[in-house]
Amino acid sequence: MPAGTIPSSLFRVSLRPNLHLRAVLWLLVANLFWGLSFPLIKALVAAHGQVLPGSTSWFITAGTVAPRFLLATLVLLIVLGNKLGTITRGELRQGVLLGLTAAGGMLFQNDGLQFTSASVSAFLTQFYAIMIPAWVALRSRRWPSGRVLLCSVLVLAGVAVLGRFDFQALRMGRGEFETLLSSVFFMMQILVLGRTEDAANRALPVTLAMFATEALLFSGLAVATAAHASDLLAPWTSVPWLAFTGLLTLFCTLGSFIIMVRWQPKITATEAGLIYCVEPVFASAMALFLPAMFSAWAGFDYANEQLTWHLLLGGGLVTLANVLLQFDPPPPPAPSSTPPDPSVPVPG
Repeated sequence: MPAGTIPSSLFRVSLRPNLHLRAVLWLLVANLFWGLSFPLIKALVAAHGQVLPGSTSWFITAGTVAPRFLLATLVLLIVLGNKLGTITRGELRQGVLLGLTAAGGMLFQNDGLQFTSASVSAFLTQFYAIMIPAWVALRSRRWPSGRVLLCSVLVLAGVAVLGRFDFQALRMGRGEFETLLSSVFFMMQILVLGRTEDAANRALPVTLAMFATEALLFSGLAVATAAHASDLLAPWTSVPWLAFTGLLTLFCTLGSFIIMVRWQPKITATEAGLIYCVEPVFASAMALFLPAMFSAWAGFDYANEQLTWHLLLGGGLVTLANVLLQFDPPPPPAPSSTPPDPSVPVPG
């Protein structure tokens, strides 16, 4: 070896921690955008109610979700342009699977959000942080560690407090139940994105297929649940509705999901599930002041949330469980020889 030459293997090892750190930081940005989505969706539902009072919850859900994915799909079609013909079958398959699982999660999350607070919804959504390591343990036929079992108990206790679980009636409210169900679909989405056989797929084509799948599903649901055909176009006449939809499309759809598809494969699914638990922290913080700002501008009644003992205790237990899991992080994923995705700029 010539003097002063650094072995390529050492160079790759030295880059790995930096790549991991960048992945974590970008996923935190995605969490910030998703945290913003909770008060934004509540405001969008209120704006929808101004235009079409008395709408069913399913039509409100479809009518508020479909537009953001339709707009996001159009944006990516324009961005990709003449590269559309290079989309591979594997990218389409992964994108459709992500779209199906994400659509299931968003369907129940958005409907459930109409029956519970933004902060409670944000925290309960994170239940997949426990389900993912449990699923991994089931597939490997190995019992979870004592730490994981302890964290599972803490999360279940936190969920019971947050959802105000009625142990006598043995039921939860509609909003809390649907949010927990959405967490199952989000877990499947994280696992699909973590498949090593799809590591060569490019972020933008996969995201486009994902958005198109969700746009098709939610548009179909909107048409099926609309009381009148004119109800599909009525919200587009509302300035507040357009503004909230635009913010959701730009930050909480295009921004967050492109970051997720681009950077999550750099870490394990278990670690990703833990990082995504930062989302309710952002959501809770923004729900303390954004609702009043939205209300003052749009002219509806959406009060700021308050810190309650349910949120503090339940959220604290869920957060404690995830902090404890961080002390025993999963091993890093095997390094990939796949070149960086040229369709997404890599920050310096």
